[in-house]
Amino acid sequence: MGDLFDLPFEEPSAADASVGKPSGADAIEGQRDSEAPPPSPAPVPVPTRRILTVSELTGEIRTLLEQEFFEIWVEGELSNCKVWNTTGHLYFTLKDSSSQVKGVMFRSSLRLLKFTPKDGLRVVARGRLSVYDPKGEYQLVCEHLEPEGLGARQLAFEQLKERLAQHGLFDPRRKRPLPPLPRKIGVVTSLDGAAVRDIIKVLRRRYANLHIVIRPTRVQGDGAAMDIMRAIRSIGRVPGVDVVIIGRGGGSIEDLWAFNEEVVARAIAGCPVPTISAVGHETDVTIADFVADLRAPTPSAAAEMVVSRKDDFCARIDRLAHRVDAAIAGRLHRAEARLRWLAARPGFGGFRARLAMRGRHAADLEHELQQAMRARLAARERTYQRLRFTFETYDLRRRLGRVRTRLVAAAGKLSAAMTRRQHRADGKLRGAAARLESLSPLAVLARGYAVCWNAERTEVIRDAERVNPGDRVRVTLQRGELTCTVTNHGDMETRRAN
Repeated sequence: MGDLFDLPFEEPSAADASVGKPSGADAIEGQRDSEAPPPSPAPVPVPTRRILTVSELTGEIRTLLEQEFFEIWVEGELSNCKVWNTTGHLYFTLKDSSSQVKGVMFRSSLRLLKFTPKDGLRVVARGRLSVYDPKGEYQLVCEHLEPEGLGARQLAFEQLKERLAQHGLFDPRRKRPLPPLPRKIGVVTSLDGAAVRDIIKVLRRRYANLHIVIRPTRVQGDGAAMDIMRAIRSIGRVPGVDVVIIGRGGGSIEDLWAFNEEVVARAIAGCPVPTISAVGHETDVTIADFVADLRAPTPSAAAEMVVSRKDDFCARIDRLAHRVDAAIAGRLHRAEARLRWLAARPGFGGFRARLAMRGRHAADLEHELQQAMRARLAARERTYQRLRFTFETYDLRRRLGRVRTRLVAAAGKLSAAMTRRQHRADGKLRGAAARLESLSPLAVLARGYAVCWNAERTEVIRDAERVNPGDRVRVTLQRGELTCTVTNHGDMETRRAN
């Protein structure tokens, strides 16, 4: 029993089963040799376990899937389409009635698609199977998508057409008429194609002195749409251009695809002058044909549409002038005939007299009306003058003017009074000064008199008797002062007598 539990717990192999369970001839032979000793059993090898991590398991599964399903085509319906803003990759689910598979399309492959993937669109996807390691999910790494039953370019054409129609670029109300006789025509096309030569040939034949401005551009290949857009914008800024022809010769849908790009459609819609689309042949239809103001089947037809022959135009003007003259003459003739018929009727016999009476009555009424209006205006003028005088009476400006006048007059009077009073005061002052001057001791001294003081200059000596010989006195003159010694004194009358 111990040997049984030591064996590995596995299912017996086919060889072991045949050894352990004999049948047929071997069983009969075994019965014959039952008496022989049984052979010893061979030792069974014990298998070693290989433990994988989740990452290793996922890596091996991814390697097997990528090797086995390196390039496959899968058909299904798109759902959950979403383009991530950060990476620009497209993530979607491809499903049918019973199954689904997640898919991704990287930005480098997505930008090459000619249509926009949307939910519900049945497509055929080309790519490879891989495993998204963080979630352990297998997904289809798509490298190319094409609509089922409809070409990618055709689907892109229909999608762009629908989007531009919703934006109003195909609205007939925004279509502008062509000028009847343009003086300057712009042409956007390639210089290497036959379209430019056909346009120039037709324009020179129909209007020899026409001014043509050609803006060369690429019309097919990668980057042609951007060149066409820049050419349309630049030629629209040329001064004096009246109409622009945008075209090229015929070709396949791939050759004409530059005129199905949105940038070209937007440039045509934004052109400031009318545009003519002349792309390919009559059976070729592009987005530019729907956006342009007029579609021409060929470039030559566009040149014929944009300008009539000069001789035909002049002849048409002459025909129209003749028709106008004839219409005017006929209308005048009919008016004169009707006037004569009306004048000949009996009811119009006294029409002139009645008209003259009506005119006279109208003149009288006009005269009376003028008089009434003059009288009314005179009354209104008198009322206006009275109100104006009353208003001026209470006008603050006039009152301030009168007050200002009185103030000026009072100021003049006050100034005159002050001047007179000043003169009188000045006269009085001068008289007092003269009198004071006459009474001034200095004036007396100026006439030759002197003032005698005692030696201390504290008393004026008026009497000679009060001074003795030998006393010192001080004599004040007009200029300066003398110190004197008295030697003698006598009586004033004795000196007068002597």
